[in-house]
Amino acid sequence: MRIALGLEYDGSAFCGWQTQPSGCSVQDALERALAEIGGSPIATTCAGRTDAGVHALAQVVHFDTDAIRPDTAWVRGTNALLPPGVSVLWARVVDPAFHARFDAQARRYRYVLLARGERPGLLHGKVGWWHGALDVDAMRAGAAALIGEHDFSAFRAAECQAKSPVRTLTNLELRSEGPFIAFDLRANAFLQHMVRNIVGSLVYVGAGRQPPGWIAELLQGRDRRLAAPTFASDGLYLTGVEYSPIANLPAVPARAIPF
Repeated sequence: MRIALGLEYDGSAFCGWQTQPSGCSVQDALERALAEIGGSPIATTCAGRTDAGVHALAQVVHFDTDAIRPDTAWVRGTNALLPPGVSVLWARVVDPAFHARFDAQARRYRYVLLARGERPGLLHGKVGWWHGALDVDAMRAGAAALIGEHDFSAFRAAECQAKSPVRTLTNLELRSEGPFIAFDLRANAFLQHMVRNIVGSLVYVGAGRQPPGWIAELLQGRDRRLAAPTFASDGLYLTGVEYSPIANLPAVPARAIPF
């Protein structure tokens, strides 16, 4: 039997999604809890592996088990065994062919940036930080070049293991409120560090270090060494994973986050 779960977690409490020898990842914590509920070891597969410090509002995973349990056991029972900072939101029996990663049609991320002289205190670990005001209109102008299907080699991590650097970015919206800037991105898939590298380069544009046209030049040059440094993981959130209606998964609710 294959079961899908929806999760949310505070990435600052873990060393990323993927299992580690030290057992410090979200996957490690989840699989330990699920094994207690299922009565045997359980291996999980997620829609998108998040790095250390990256948060999730709507991660999706699947696993196989012979254990017959009500959905409440996979949700409340698992939550009772999980550490603070991670929570199962829903559980559903799915088609045995369902795959959390390969069946995902699109993924959505949000990066939340605090642009002011003083570093964050109350929101430490929850937002990225730039030490001054930024020109959001210039950043929007630069971001426009990224929409569509492109080779995103200039924005992928050196250690990225994706077979192809080509991705289709269908949305990149910037919204500002006071000192906060939210970057909302949607793509069929993302390369390792792709969002954080895009944000870092757009911040350089907003700070006046580069003109908006620089983003298009980076995209065409396909050279990661020419782009801005990778921005901090603190402000990055996986906000949604989209599947065909045939998968019959719960709709991702509109969750209020404090920015």
